[in-house]
Amino acid sequence: MSKLKTAVVYYSSTGCNYKLANIAKAGAEKAGAEAKIFKVPELAPDSVISQNPAWEKHVEETKDVPEVTLDNLEWADVIVFSAPTRFGNVPSQLKQFLDSTGPLWQKGKLINKVVTGMTSAMNTHGGQEATLLSLYTTMYHWGAIVAAPGYTDEVLYAAGGNPYGTSVSVDMEGNMTGDEESIKKAVEHQVKRAVSIADALAK
Repeated sequence: MSKLKTAVVYYSSTGCNYKLANIAKAGAEKAGAEAKIFKVPELAPDSVISQNPAWEKHVEETKDVPEVTLDNLEWADVIVFSAPTRFGNVPSQLKQFLDSTGPLWQKGKLINKVVTGMTSAMNTHGGQEATLLSLYTTMYHWGAIVAAPGYTDEVLYAAGGNPYGTSVSVDMEGNMTGDEESIKKAVEHQVKRAVSIADALAK
């Protein structure tokens, strides 16, 4: 497999999607791709973040993770998104970044990028599927290739069986409440599938 470039773009307030993003990065590398991880800029004011110890701790722990830019999207063959659900949609932080991709879209720079997404919520039916479908709507406008996992491997069932992308439930501190090994396998399969599709397109 050729050395494809994978950008893992995440937003996380208390850390769950940062964990998912790191699993995805490792999975892309395992699949033979070069992978880089980028965070979406935080928009919430410090006065709000400081009221949540887990949020404040996570911001400090990830202060050295580079923020995503449009150049990172143009660089990548594969883009993996990971963000929590907010009322069945992506967080405003990620939406703001997606809304800034107009210049790339106008130049056709996002056409045929292979994209896939992951998400989290407080409970199993907390809007995870709606969030991924909302995310993918933007990708359709890009002309990107959405590489949802579907039901393509048995490992997906143990992680919840979401055909649109790996989704997990979390507690108030942002800790995953499911079996982390099953989640890891599901993410790895999803990312490997995306990289494989990008490889086939490249050929």
